[in-house]
Amino acid sequence: MRIIIILLAVITLTACSSSSKRPNTELTEQEIYQKAITAIEDENFFLAVESFQKLESRYPFGNFSEQAQLEMIYAQYKSQDLENARASAERFIRLHPEHSNVDYAYYLKALTTYELGLSLVERYFADEQAQRDAQPARDSFQEMFELIRKFPHSAYAHDARQRMIYLRNRLALHEIHVAHYYLKRHAFLAAANRGKNIVENYQGTDHVADGLALMVESYELLGQQGLADKSLAVLTANFPAHPQLVDGEFQHSDWAQKDHKSIWNVVTFGLID
Repeated sequence: MRIIIILLAVITLTACSSSSKRPNTELTEQEIYQKAITAIEDENFFLAVESFQKLESRYPFGNFSEQAQLEMIYAQYKSQDLENARASAERFIRLHPEHSNVDYAYYLKALTTYELGLSLVERYFADEQAQRDAQPARDSFQEMFELIRKFPHSAYAHDARQRMIYLRNRLALHEIHVAHYYLKRHAFLAAANRGKNIVENYQGTDHVADGLALMVESYELLGQQGLADKSLAVLTANFPAHPQLVDGEFQHSDWAQKDHKSIWNVVTFGLID
């Protein structure tokens, strides 16, 4: 009898131990989902992504599958797995176009598009960003616009609008940098066209005055005094405090005075500039 009691106690303890230490393969759908959410709360985004992927592979049509797909986009974005985050967002939009939270997928897609265009240095130096390829910023701007157009009352619409303002300013600044490059290379018509593009397409940004100043300077250097005078009149009337206006007189920048061949251009016979 004593042996039987001992055996029963051992069996009971073993069963309890097994149930309290179930391997991960036996976790329920809800348990895996909660594990992933807890990982996000702890900012352990790599573990969150791993858990969401496990959830999707084991319960592709479960109660948490759609929400888990959305949460995984965020976890991938936060872990800087940007290409997969964008792919996940596009996949969710394609599979669940009528989902109540599909606007969130559109929003994260736009964010990842922008981040994909930045290097480590560019993330912290705005001026460096403006000198790089502007296409990611343009794409992100269009995707933010798409979000607002499709979901004007989305909880993310306000933030998207604020980011669009920033992106327009950055794109205008990019045009300024390109125009300065053209001035330095004595490509005055190209510089004038960049200034005109800013004035016509980036109204409301901080760089419209600089666009007008570029037009004045470039047209004067081209010998197009009539166009220069018209641009100067607009600049003087709307931005009298512009740094290139001194006592009402327009002062040329030093960009056009710089050598249009850098030392690297000379040393490498034009191969590197």
